Amino acid sequence: MNDYFMREALRQAKIAAEKDEVPIGAVIVHNNKIIAKAHNQVETLKDPTAHAEMIAVTQAANTLGQKWLTDCTLFVTIEPCSMCAGALVLARIKKMIFGALDPKAGACGSILNIASSFQLNHRIEVESGLMGEECAALIQQFFQKKRQLPN
Repeated sequence: MNDYFMREALRQAKIAAEKDEVPIGAVIVHNNKIIAKAHNQVETLKDPTAHAEMIAVTQAANTLGQKWLTDCTLFVTIEPCSMCAGALVLARIKKMIFGALDPKAGACGSILNIASSFQLNHRIEVESGLMGEECAALIQQFFQKKRQLPN
């Protein structure tokens, strides 16, 4: 079942790539049902906070009619950054499953570990590597293509 949800996150990431956004996708699941799905929209909205995870958290909270996502699981293609990890802790999301590590900005184990910090009031159960090669390949191909384009 986890593969199904990560495939949907990958579909969201591909939508982002088609819009020339960094290809990151996220879905939030509650009771084995997708209640939120999103992709990066930073360029589209001209908003540095419009990451897939942030948009998905807002959708999920609206769907459930509450601020806590204590019975929800986030599936995201790339390890969340510090902003997103902090928001996920504040939302008290129960579990996060991400595909590829982000060695430059990852805040769920790569550079920092906000998601599981004992210094915070909530810790998220984190799993990494689900469909990791496919998730990493999507973002790597996006940036390789960007580097080949003339400025």
